[in-house]
Amino acid sequence: MMKLTTSRLACLFLAAWMPLQASAGLLDDDEARKAILDLRAKVDAIARELNTRIDSKSDKTAQLDLLNQHEQTMQEISRLRGQIEVLANEISKAQNSQKQLYADLDSRIKRLEPQQATVDGQVAEVLPAEKTSYEAATAMFQSGDYKGAATALQDFVRRFPDSAYAANAQYWLGNAHFALGDYKKAIAAQEIVTTTYAGSNKVPDAMLNIGSSYALLKDSKNAKKALQQLVSKYPESSAAKTAKDRLASLK
Repeated sequence: MMKLTTSRLACLFLAAWMPLQASAGLLDDDEARKAILDLRAKVDAIARELNTRIDSKSDKTAQLDLLNQHEQTMQEISRLRGQIEVLANEISKAQNSQKQLYADLDSRIKRLEPQQATVDGQVAEVLPAEKTSYEAATAMFQSGDYKGAATALQDFVRRFPDSAYAANAQYWLGNAHFALGDYKKAIAAQEIVTTTYAGSNKVPDAMLNIGSSYALLKDSKNAKKALQQLVSKYPESSAAKTAKDRLASLK
């Protein structure tokens, strides 16, 4: 019977270890590398035990025992390689899940980041939620849902008082009340445009709406006052030209 030498056994172990090392090289996770190192240590311990047996036994029975031990070692190495493959698969799944998580997080962050928008010819930064809410509210107005628009616009100016859309939202809120025939609320809403948002280009139209609301309330005195202020302050505006025509009809 062939006698196994230490050098031959080392070759056998080297052949078994090479695929193990190749599998481990696929992993870059710290915990996986630690697990692989632990498994290698276990294989090394088995190898040392076999080498000790080689040094201490030389009869045929010992050689047969050594061959059996070698077979068990190969089976153990195969089992350990299987564990490494399982670890590699789990790490791959975890990495894919992490990438998906990062992509989802990035998408959520973008929904919260300010974006540039052009409002009345001016470039401003607005939150995506501002833009969506404002467009939804004005779409209600344009569709003729004045009650729904009034509610949505009132909610908008409450939530986003400093928004680049706030002056416009306040103006359309006044128009929604006007369309509903609630002229007192229309006046109150448009007066906020002329004071809180005095720099807005919607101010002349807001003043015209105030004058028209007073006229429909049969309050000629305040109607004339509002229209005259409009003509005086914004003489070149299209709203001032309309105001002049309405002043003539109020005489």
